[in-house]
Amino acid sequence: MAIQEGDRLPDAELLRMGDSGPEAVSLASLVSGKTVALFALPGAYTGVCTSAHVPSFIRTKDQFADKGVSEVICVAVNDPFVMKAWGADTGATDAGIHMLGDADGAFTRAVGMGFDAPPAGFHGRSRRYAMIVEDGVVKTLHAEESPGVCETSGGEALLATV
Repeated sequence: MAIQEGDRLPDAELLRMGDSGPEAVSLASLVSGKTVALFALPGAYTGVCTSAHVPSFIRTKDQFADKGVSEVICVAVNDPFVMKAWGADTGATDAGIHMLGDADGAFTRAVGMGFDAPPAGFHGRSRRYAMIVEDGVVKTLHAEESPGVCETSGGEALLATV
């Protein structure tokens, strides 16, 4: 069953690149006592993810901050090496967006947001969604029906709910 508004996020260890290589990041530590925007997408360097989803959060990052959202987190079922490179290439890292890899898809499965699209080479990937999380609890959740669409899960659509 997919996560819903009012549910608590499961604690998960996601991965990012640190100074000494890959390092685990506790999702609970990133969301505890804070209001955060978390968005997830099918994969780094893929079409809509690169051309629409990430740019929408880069454009709105400062507006989220103005509304009390302290962190913007991007999650994809990719390794931390790819997420670091993609964050640099898109400007997301420079914008202050946390680019976190769910390398084995454990978090994606735990929140019930996985999907497969074999013709595209996608196995065990994340659905496209965005949420506002307050102290670990999902307050707003916008999930797309199709992974090739970024409408309700884009930065502007989520910002309108804060």
